[in-house]
Amino acid sequence: MNITLRQLRAFVSIGNLGGFTRAANALHATQPALSAQINQLEESLGVRLFDRSTRSVTLTQVGRDLLPVIDKLLTDLQAVAARARDISQKNTGRVTVAALPSISSTLLPRAIADFHKSFPGISIGLKDALAERIVDMIRSDEVDFGISSSAINDPQIEFTPLATDRMVLVLPRGHKLAKSAKISLEDLLDVPLIFMNRDSSVRRILDDAYASTGQPATPSYEAAFMSTAIGMVRAGLGVTLLPSSALEVKTASDLVCRTIKHPKLKRKIGILRKRRQSFSPAAASFAASLHALSRDWFGSEA
Repeated sequence: MNITLRQLRAFVSIGNLGGFTRAANALHATQPALSAQINQLEESLGVRLFDRSTRSVTLTQVGRDLLPVIDKLLTDLQAVAARARDISQKNTGRVTVAALPSISSTLLPRAIADFHKSFPGISIGLKDALAERIVDMIRSDEVDFGISSSAINDPQIEFTPLATDRMVLVLPRGHKLAKSAKISLEDLLDVPLIFMNRDSSVRRILDDAYASTGQPATPSYEAAFMSTAIGMVRAGLGVTLLPSSALEVKTASDLVCRTIKHPKLKRKIGILRKRRQSFSPAAASFAASLHALSRDWFGSEA
């Protein structure tokens, strides 16, 4: 069966306008061309659509039954084409992103606000989650892409770096290490440590860093949320190591942040997506805007 849109448009136009002459004028076609298209359509469908005489053209019963169906089909196809144009031109669409809490509370709100200035018709859905859950959502197509650390051992997931996020030591202003110009992990051996719990990607970074020194970390306290760790520091329970990009760190003006020189006290932040899966135009544009903004937010290193 070889049915074309031209044939369907010819049928609907003739059926609605009541004849070949009016339909030919409306479609800017010749009557012989329309007649040929109707003959081809009838042959493909195996039914007669019009009763023709030298004076009139009328729909058969089959033609009357099919006219509203084909008319709606053409209307729906026009809507599909218009929707596709809007999506390709990024006038509309939706992007769903999963991100680490430290990213979804800092970088992403600013990125969404900037993006909406250029693409107000595109909506952004944001899901904050830990690294393992982000990968699960990517695998199950719950999100277009994720923003997480690079420690993903999955051949089906592709990682594109955005920036390097360094861990910083957060401590009270009156702490004995607050005025130290250089601080090492060894300097923290006798200091009560507040770590994120073992479900956190930050915790794995800290454990790896300490293991490389031959002195495994023994935190005095563990927290599920960075805000909890900051609260413990404020209460004088100890010091903590958190990503420099975290909102809790950036807004802790009553505390002191110090860099610890250690090659493992950093993490690559980037975009995770299914390998060989294409972005929608909206998702591709938002990902590109994240690349540009990340250079300002984290610095130039990726």
